[in-house]
Amino acid sequence: MPARTSATTRRRTTRRSPGARRRRPNRHTRRRGRKTGVALAIAVPAILFGAFLVGAALLAGSFRMSWADDLALAPDDRAPAPPPIIEPAVAGYRFEQLTNACTILAAGRDLGFDARDQTIAVMTAMGESSLRNIDYGDWETSGVTNPDGSRTTSIGLFQQQDSWGTREARLDPYTAATVFYRAMAERVPDRAAVEPTLVAHRTQVNADPYHYARYWDRAVRVVAAVTGSPMEGDRIDGIPHCPRA
Repeated sequence: MPARTSATTRRRTTRRSPGARRRRPNRHTRRRGRKTGVALAIAVPAILFGAFLVGAALLAGSFRMSWADDLALAPDDRAPAPPPIIEPAVAGYRFEQLTNACTILAAGRDLGFDARDQTIAVMTAMGESSLRNIDYGDWETSGVTNPDGSRTTSIGLFQQQDSWGTREARLDPYTAATVFYRAMAERVPDRAAVEPTLVAHRTQVNADPYHYARYWDRAVRVVAAVTGSPMEGDRIDGIPHCPRA
């Protein structure tokens, strides 16, 4: 009897030993673990989202500052535009044309023609080519023909045809002017008493005797400017200069 009681007591004691109790997970501990996991699962995305918002705010602020700087550096559309650069001109003729006028004057001076003859030559080139050394003429622009019906071959400053010389000679401003002066001396020996437009007409043998009259005042103005004695309202800075006879 005592032995059985003793065995029963040992069995009960064994069941209730502290070691056995520690092997079992505590309910409260399991609950706290689950709560901690849930809290982390919520907190980590929240932290990441908050970091994203902060980064986005910093980036937006940087963009706004850069955009503001760009606006500050950009030109104001309302600011007045700078004034246009105006090329010097005399009677509407620009640098290249005035240079050709100087060449015409130089050729006349070298041949001994006086200032009036030189101005007539400039006037004639104005009426023929607007003081431009062009490689085409009336046939190409208007289909103009000679009195015999043949096509015109005029080129250069004076719109001279084949009978005036080679193509190269007629397209050389100095040579073309030289040829004009010689023809003028031959065809109009009394030119000092002849109206300028008629001198040009008899030299060029064109259709309208008064075609050149409208260019006389312009020629006088151009010659005065390029020879250093500009008329009122004309500028001499920025234009070519040439000596007068």
